[in-house]
Amino acid sequence: MIKEWISEYAPQNEEETLAAVREIMQEIVLAGLSRTDFFQKAAFYGGTALRIFHGLDRFSEDLDFSLRACEPEFSLEPYFSAIITEFEALGMRVDVREKDKKQQTAIESAFLKSETIWKELVLEDVIRQAGIRSNKSVKIKIEVDRQPPLDFETEEKLLLRPFSFYVKCFTLPSLFAGKLHALLFRKWKNRIKGRDWYDLEWYIRKKVPLDLDHFFSRAKDTGDWNEEQISPKQVKELLLKKIDSVSFDNIREDVVRFIKDDEKLKIWSPDYFRDLIEKMKFS
Repeated sequence: MIKEWISEYAPQNEEETLAAVREIMQEIVLAGLSRTDFFQKAAFYGGTALRIFHGLDRFSEDLDFSLRACEPEFSLEPYFSAIITEFEALGMRVDVREKDKKQQTAIESAFLKSETIWKELVLEDVIRQAGIRSNKSVKIKIEVDRQPPLDFETEEKLLLRPFSFYVKCFTLPSLFAGKLHALLFRKWKNRIKGRDWYDLEWYIRKKVPLDLDHFFSRAKDTGDWNEEQISPKQVKELLLKKIDSVSFDNIREDVVRFIKDDEKLKIWSPDYFRDLIEKMKFS
């Protein structure tokens, strides 16, 4: 079954094969969580949600969730057994462990790692064709925001693999708000995440309106915006300032490994994104 799922991606090399396996494993994690009360408490968001449910044409690594109400003591550990059982039903062995933290934060993190030799995944032909070594493993980070900024909207989205089930997700406008907040206010001094810009372009091209209320809540929550409201004009001004501060060569370099066709990045420039921002919609 897993071999058939991988063939649907038509991978051409090792990197694309591993990306396909990672995405299949992400969906299996969601399936395991759906058998519990997890989605009564949490909602799925981030780049992986955008890819799986809305067709974003880039691969994504992590599974990001937000609690629907603040719960500082929330733990992922009670859900590990459901995830492991779901993989075992498909003949895969995985290990799930909470991330050891030096200091407490609002983010609960865990890592899932495949423990199987690749031949145990019934992927022998695919692996040989792609030239993947037998000791390769896939690692997926799972994160839950236990004390999230609220004012986001959710919806039920249907997933058909490995069986039919529903996942509680952020709506597209609320997803956009989370992505824009990350693009503008990431706390990394010297690292630019090109995937943020790729997703920004995707949202604008798809005419997705920004959930301004949720963006405002996020910016207030992180202390990056101290006024009592924010307007579409002010959001655009923040973006224009950000455009002037980044290197688009570095942005392209970061995102290229997550997409199949880098030709679409040739148009990227400060002027292109300035023009793009003028087409943003707000809700």
